[in-house]
Amino acid sequence: MTEDQLDAARQLARQLRVDSIRCSTQAESGHPTSSMSAADLMAVLLLRHLRYDWDRPDLPTNDHVVFSKGHASPLLYAMFRAVGVVTEEELLKTYRQLGGRLQGHPTPVLPWVDVATGSLGQGLPDAVGIAIAGKYLDKLPFHVWVLCGDSEMSEGSMWEALDKGGYYGLGNLTAIVDVNRLGQRGPTELQWDMDRYAARVEAFGCRPIVIDGHDPGAIDRALTEAGGDGDRPAVVLARTLKGKGVAEVEDKEGWHGKPFPPDLAERAIAELGGTSDILIATRLPEPGRPAGSNGSAKDGDAQVTLPTWERGEKVATRRAYGDTLAALAARGDVVALDGEVGNSTYAEEVKKAHPERFFEMFIAEQQLVAAAVGLAARGYTPFASTFAAFFSRAYDFVRMAGISQVDIRLVGSHAGVEIGADGPSQMALEDLAAMRAVHGSVVLYPSDATSTAQLVRLAADTPGIVYLRTTRGAYRVLYAADEPFPIGGAKVLRAGDRDAVALIGAGVTLHECLAAADDLDDEGVRTRVIDLYSVKPVDREALVDACNVTGGRLVVVEDHYPQGGMGAAVMEALAAAPVPPPRVAHLAVQGLPTSGTTTELLDAAGISARHIVDAARKLLAG
Repeated sequence: MTEDQLDAARQLARQLRVDSIRCSTQAESGHPTSSMSAADLMAVLLLRHLRYDWDRPDLPTNDHVVFSKGHASPLLYAMFRAVGVVTEEELLKTYRQLGGRLQGHPTPVLPWVDVATGSLGQGLPDAVGIAIAGKYLDKLPFHVWVLCGDSEMSEGSMWEALDKGGYYGLGNLTAIVDVNRLGQRGPTELQWDMDRYAARVEAFGCRPIVIDGHDPGAIDRALTEAGGDGDRPAVVLARTLKGKGVAEVEDKEGWHGKPFPPDLAERAIAELGGTSDILIATRLPEPGRPAGSNGSAKDGDAQVTLPTWERGEKVATRRAYGDTLAALAARGDVVALDGEVGNSTYAEEVKKAHPERFFEMFIAEQQLVAAAVGLAARGYTPFASTFAAFFSRAYDFVRMAGISQVDIRLVGSHAGVEIGADGPSQMALEDLAAMRAVHGSVVLYPSDATSTAQLVRLAADTPGIVYLRTTRGAYRVLYAADEPFPIGGAKVLRAGDRDAVALIGAGVTLHECLAAADDLDDEGVRTRVIDLYSVKPVDREALVDACNVTGGRLVVVEDHYPQGGMGAAVMEALAAAPVPPPRVAHLAVQGLPTSGTTTELLDAAGISARHIVDAARKLLAG
């Protein structure tokens, strides 16, 4: 860098620090000192290395900037002011205010933000998905720059990200770690032990570059080396000072997450040289178009022929999922990811048919979901699968995906006690409740191969987070191949005007409900059977009709703990409905299961056909 360029970087860094102080002091909230430590890093990135057309944030060749340390939002918004997309008035008057775009932590309500961050340890894993899209699907030369905090380097998800970045040779990914030594309550785990940071980075297959994070020339050389797009991600380990530039707070504890009071802010701004209105133009990216089909260029369903099965044939819904996804992958936007259980989830069928659009995340469920988020941010249609129980490891990533408002599909197999001898560690018994609680989610639970195929097809084009629960065992096909399964619907398999009781199930319990209905019919009890395949949104109309016909006698049966699953969905739907007072028997897994056969475990849990019959009899007797 020339002396003029060095001076320009220093001046821009001062402005970024000043604006970080101004907006957080005005809001009486925020993280100015965490922003100030990284200001030199971001100034050099903006002036010298970022390739971005700010008027066209959807341009496919734009670089990507992800603030994994999302609490440094004052710095990010100060950067947006410096490039002219956020005004000084918006920065100072709306930061952290109700209804404003400049929220406490970044969200994609701003078109220059790819993913929501703020829950630490997520931005870098999400960026891995963006970089995978760039290298393997888009095949475009954009670079992904991620600002990380040193505190979040204690998160295992950060090392999952570096591991997978190294595995996939993501030379188009650079993590810039702001090693300012101080976390929320005091010193970080490694403080300024740069050698240990570097050794860890190297061990995970990435390129460490250790620098003084306040030396513009050193930063420029590091970003030049990092942006060379080699065969490994670069990790710039920048030693910095928290609160850099203001002597009263620089490298001092007790200032994390605290805005400066007005008098200190005035002194700090004066010390930094006062306010300024530097407006810069970043480098524009080269023109180019994605090689594959992302969300802006879907191939459409015309090329997709769904698999079909004969009624009565026994097929596991997990198998139907894999076969259907392989067929759906004829669309160029569909991408499959799995957590090293693809021969059980049957996601491996995509790998066989379209290996270029299957990505193995191994036993790293946080990275599995994060990669799906990153791919979705690039416009692709990702399906991520693993055992349903193991999504609990990545629940915070699912929750944050809801805040990012991305469209991802999560498919959990081996759910409930139905899985049999593996025992409770493998049994998802909380997943319906967890996924129903996520903002913008859709929760589906098919009962046969046909409904699975139809719901997987619909999931591909359903916005938000779609969770689909599949079953380990093979069960008979109930529906014809052309049967529709609208999201938010239900199927009434048996019904009459004089039904005395309604049995409501999904997945394995629907088959138990059908068996119970046969037994009740033999006793002369007219029985309605409802397939509640859409758990969220739920078919309120079908439930209201069942209540009106049966006098409110419902038996809800689920292979799940009682809290938050199908029973809760049914009662929530009926809470304000104009129906007779529901008399609901809720059969669910009450205790801690053990190993056993499927038949033994369903019966021990009280959700087998004989228990359903008993519950119906009690309702009728009451």
